Amino acid sequence: MDVIENVKKEGLRRKYSIRTIETYLICIRNFLGFCHKDPRKFTKRDVKDYLDVLSEKNKSGSTINVNLQALKFMMEYVLNKRKYFYNIKYSKVARSLPLVLNKDEVIKLINSIENDKHKLMIKLLYSAGLRVSELLNLKVCDLDIANNFGYVRKGKGNKDRMFIIADSLKQEISDCIINDKLNQDNYLFRSYMGRMSSRTVQEIIKKAVHKIKLGKKVHPHTLRHSFSTHLIENGYSVSEVQSLLGHKSPETTMIYVHMVSPKFIAVRSPLDDLQLQDSFKKICCEDENFEERKSIMEENNNLSI
Repeated sequence: MDVIENVKKEGLRRKYSIRTIETYLICIRNFLGFCHKDPRKFTKRDVKDYLDVLSEKNKSGSTINVNLQALKFMMEYVLNKRKYFYNIKYSKVARSLPLVLNKDEVIKLINSIENDKHKLMIKLLYSAGLRVSELLNLKVCDLDIANNFGYVRKGKGNKDRMFIIADSLKQEISDCIINDKLNQDNYLFRSYMGRMSSRTVQEIIKKAVHKIKLGKKVHPHTLRHSFSTHLIENGYSVSEVQSLLGHKSPETTMIYVHMVSPKFIAVRSPLDDLQLQDSFKKICCEDENFEERKSIMEENNNLSI
């Protein structure tokens, strides 16, 4: 029984994204290397033993969960063993705050890029909050430049969504289309090999970060995080930002509220309203026996020493 091929076919039939299918296949291949059995004889114990090995290797909660999801898909939809996963719980995933650049850092990063097309790519990543794959999959027909929006086609989760086009980029994008003689079905950013690779974008940002000596581990997705945080700082609601990012749940978008710069948070600490020192002096003045009790306390302290 060719489990790998069957998983691939089932994933394609269910219209899973290619990236999801490839991830599942990697997880399942690793499991097959661990469990040397006929797939029809796989048990829940085999799966739990494999997940325990991943845990012992100090793999992250998200990695363990992806493997569990892949094995669950294989067992339930390919091997017809649906009852095997009722009692296997997903791992807790630590929620860490993403790295965000402030607005000055974004300006320095963009201005350090000399190649006009490369600079436009990074501007578009930041200005629309796009993922790298979404940027590189953009075609001319996906853009409505005159009306300041475009469409992401089959983004994460195979979903389409709209994105905004900054006014300041409209002419640059139009010039790019004209100068490169692109037709409606062409990718907006392409290389001599066809569609540009994500590695190219990573290298553009890596060189820019090194050039301005930023001292932060910046990657393309950092610009998406920065876009979201800056929108919140500019007064847009979580629901508005959620729609632009294509998040299914507002809880995912809420993380950017925690990234907002302190100077944009109009919350005053209650400690600032207490005036502790003045209150202490007031109490002392109102207490007629305070000085006498203070003298006795000092004498006791000297005796104890």
